[in-house]
Amino acid sequence: MNEGAIVQDYARIFLQGVPLLDVRSPGEFRQGAFPSSQNLPLLDDDERHQVGLCYKQRGEQAAIELGLRLVSGKERKRRIEGWLDWRTRNPEGQVYCFRGGLRSATVQRWLAEAGQPLPRIGGGYKAMRRFLLESLARTLPGIPLWTLAGRTGCGKTRVIGALEQAIDLEGHARHRGSAFGRRPGGQPAQIDFENAIAIELLRQRARQAAEGVRPVVLEDESKLIGHRLIPPPLFARMQTAPRVLIEEPLDSRIQVTLEDYILGPLGEYSRFYGPEYALDRLGAELLAALDRIRNRLGGQRHSTLSRALNHALAEHRRSGSVEAHRDWIDCLFREYYDPQYEHASRRRSAATPIFVGSRSEVVGFLREHTAPPIPADPQAAFG
Repeated sequence: MNEGAIVQDYARIFLQGVPLLDVRSPGEFRQGAFPSSQNLPLLDDDERHQVGLCYKQRGEQAAIELGLRLVSGKERKRRIEGWLDWRTRNPEGQVYCFRGGLRSATVQRWLAEAGQPLPRIGGGYKAMRRFLLESLARTLPGIPLWTLAGRTGCGKTRVIGALEQAIDLEGHARHRGSAFGRRPGGQPAQIDFENAIAIELLRQRARQAAEGVRPVVLEDESKLIGHRLIPPPLFARMQTAPRVLIEEPLDSRIQVTLEDYILGPLGEYSRFYGPEYALDRLGAELLAALDRIRNRLGGQRHSTLSRALNHALAEHRRSGSVEAHRDWIDCLFREYYDPQYEHASRRRSAATPIFVGSRSEVVGFLREHTAPPIPADPQAAFG
């Protein structure tokens, strides 16, 4: 391998999920990164700040010399060992910094001197981010989109997960898309959310080019999932996309909600906070979610639901049984979510859904639906 190799095949990087070594500062990484990247910085936030001030006051060469002094001796050895360990675990990996310049070139040189050359991504984060934004604009017009609708608890996310030609927006947003949708660990940065969606669309377009056009299915969402904004061009397409509608009986919806909002999250909270704290953490979040919709519920309904939820949590702690949760979920559907759904349905377009069925029927319909193939190279469409 060329010790100073520079690569710029952004489409391949994202289509194949190439492991990426991000050597920007931790603060830069938190503002936005890519799904396959890991942050092992050349300069930490304080060091980057010092080097930036030096650059402004004394120029580039002085800033470079300061950076080399800050990362020298034992600290340089420690960071190189971290990069070498990453390189061993990711033999196909590539390195980038913000513009593909000095920081990633320095790491590339030091790794080559250690006998482990690593390709550097030309243009860095800035060029890759621009590529994804441009590919989103190019890709969307050529992809047929369908949206998946239905009442709360009908299992839309389960259908999305059962399909290859689907994008799980809520999964990428790390939020279940309602007042009760928060998850431990919080949401990704807005830029991370956008990058993940753009990469998903890129891969869907490549699959279509290879296998034939199939509508890409997304859940019928509002423009915000928690605090993350669906990219406006995508949301605009979703608003006019054909709809597939899931219809499930109330008992089934209560069961799905019990599993997806109580049992599943309990395991997630256990992994984050430990088994002994999981139910208390989850219970506090459920009660906080009720408080967030207090004004829309009205005082009496909020009070009734709070009592039912507190009773269910107490019984859950006492006996381990989750059955009492069914009561407040049932009440929440009848008193809040179903009336909301009916109101929204009356306001939206009168266009008839292209298919209506149970969850299993919808999965079958979507798996069977295909369209004529388009003769195109999988990567040619992405420039």
